[in-house]
Amino acid sequence: EVQLQASGGGLVQTGGSLRLSCAASGLTFDDYYIGWFRQAPGKDREGVACLGDSDRDTYYVDSVKGRFTISSDNAKNEVYLQMNDLKSEDTAVYYCAADQNDLTAVGCYYAGLDFWGKGTQVTVSS
Repeated sequence: EVQLQASGGGLVQTGGSLRLSCAASGLTFDDYYIGWFRQAPGKDREGVACLGDSDRDTYYVDSVKGRFTISSDNAKNEVYLQMNDLKSEDTAVYYCAADQNDLTAVGCYYAGLDFWGKGTQVTVSS
C-alpha cells in the first residue's frame, strides 16, 4: 500500500520559514516522481514545486521561485519543501503527491496523479 505523509506545517509570521516533509512508503523514488501542491480556501489546487530526475531538475511555480526549495533524501524515501520568506498568500493546505510521469515535464500539473498524501496546513500571519 502506497502512503504519502506530509508534515511540518504550522503557523508562522510573514517572512518566516517552514520545512515540510513528505515521507513515502510503498513506492520508491526510482519509479515515481514527487511534487508539492497546495490549495488555498476558495482557490484551485496548484503545483508548487516538483522534482524531476534529480534535485537539480525542478519546477517551481513563479510565485515561489527564489523562496522555496524542493529536495529529496532517497535513502529515507522523503521529499522536503524548504519555504523561506513566507507571505500571507502562501497560506494553504500543502500536499505531496507521486506519479510515474515526470511532473516537471507537465508543469507540475496536479490533475490525475497516481497517489496523494493528506495535507498539512500552512498559515502565514501578517
